[in-house]
Amino acid sequence: MNTVHLDAGLLSPVRAGSPAEETTSDLAWLQAMLDAEAALVRAQAQLGSVPAEAARTITALARADRLDLRALAVLGRGAANPVVAVVRAFTALVAAEDPAAADYVHRGSTSQDILDTGSMLVAARTLDVLLADLDRVAGSLRALAGAHTGTLMAGRTLALHAVPTTFGLKAAGWLTAVTEAADRLRLLRRDGLVVQLGGAAGTLAGYVEYERLHREARREPPADAYARRLTERFAAETGLRAPLLPWHSHRAPIARLGGELALVTGALGKIAVDVQSLARTETAEVAEPAAAGRGVSSAMPQKRNPALATLIRSAALQVPAYASVLTQAMLSEDERSAGAWHAEWLPLRECLRLAGGAAYTARELVAGLVVSPGRMRANLELTGGLIVSERLAAVLAPVLGKATATQVVSRAAAESAATGRSLAEILATVPEVAARWSADGLQALLDPAAYTGAAGELTARALRAAGAQADDAGDDAGAPDRVAGAES
Repeated sequence: MNTVHLDAGLLSPVRAGSPAEETTSDLAWLQAMLDAEAALVRAQAQLGSVPAEAARTITALARADRLDLRALAVLGRGAANPVVAVVRAFTALVAAEDPAAADYVHRGSTSQDILDTGSMLVAARTLDVLLADLDRVAGSLRALAGAHTGTLMAGRTLALHAVPTTFGLKAAGWLTAVTEAADRLRLLRRDGLVVQLGGAAGTLAGYVEYERLHREARREPPADAYARRLTERFAAETGLRAPLLPWHSHRAPIARLGGELALVTGALGKIAVDVQSLARTETAEVAEPAAAGRGVSSAMPQKRNPALATLIRSAALQVPAYASVLTQAMLSEDERSAGAWHAEWLPLRECLRLAGGAAYTARELVAGLVVSPGRMRANLELTGGLIVSERLAAVLAPVLGKATATQVVSRAAAESAATGRSLAEILATVPEVAARWSADGLQALLDPAAYTGAAGELTARALRAAGAQADDAGDDAGAPDRVAGAES
């Protein structure tokens, strides 16, 4: 079998085998275009300009597996887009079944109407599985944050120990970023995925003319607001929304989709980077879930690499670059661009399937993340109390004065770092300090558990908010699709 043209995901393992790979495949895109053609003819039939039997025939035959995908891809070079070849092949398929119905395939339409609407259908189907995965990720993060609200760990800034924090707060930060990104994406899924119906240059002239000729032949009066009603019916048939105007040369819907997918992968990528950092051999505060064959090295048998985090991070690094192409393609000349429109297709697919693959991978990473509270506490003690020197300076300031307190703590910290002696031991030799605090009192001041600030309160706040957002997401999932721009 000649597989030279197949994209099996060899160089994109983050999406290989994920649900998003299936929903964004070439076959899925072809099916979405055929679904757009079928939805369009059904909408025309509902308005009386196409026989209902023809619409039923066309819909029944709109199956991607009945067309030669590879042949269509090659033929697409001729028109610089695949729709011309798809329409020709699909029309022939319908004609073989019902010659009369074939006359109604793609009637009044243009390539961009079908490809743009098909792209939005692919996006809708991909976002559905992506959002389900993000909800699973959020559920696991809520469990992590709740279970580790009091788990102490070192907060790190610029790669070094800063002040104590909790793993619960770190997980709460991941949770908030993921839920906020998911909420934005859910809103886009509900309100921002719109059909394209503009005809050759955004006037819907072809659609309107066929309707005029149909009514003229039947001696019927002209249709009222036919273009608007057709767009709304088309949107209802696809499950998408109707735009206020055709967006053939105003590409904000595509650019907005790319931007939201970049935000999602950024939120997931932050988790991945943190896991990679915390899983270092010398840190060992977390570990990825184990599985046969995962994280293996071809040269070093002892290694268990953070493979899941690596896959997620790879996606998070790529999606913004692809999304930037979609933003640049907004600079579309005239009523259809010679190149900018065409440049959107592959980057859009990569944004969808990389984000989908990242969310699918993050489900497993977060659900099985192994947390080591003991190692976190041991790492907190590495600096002999230096991690709470900020607190010490604040406590000494009212006694010694702010400037003096800062100098005393700075000198003691430098000596501790140089000699390895604990900060409490060194401060006990400072007369001004020893006069006010016993050794036990100094040790209590340097206890990391007593200096986590509002970590517990912040974690609880994030958990409450995430719980409310989860309830809202459930409500939205059951809400009917609405049509943007439709009159009530």
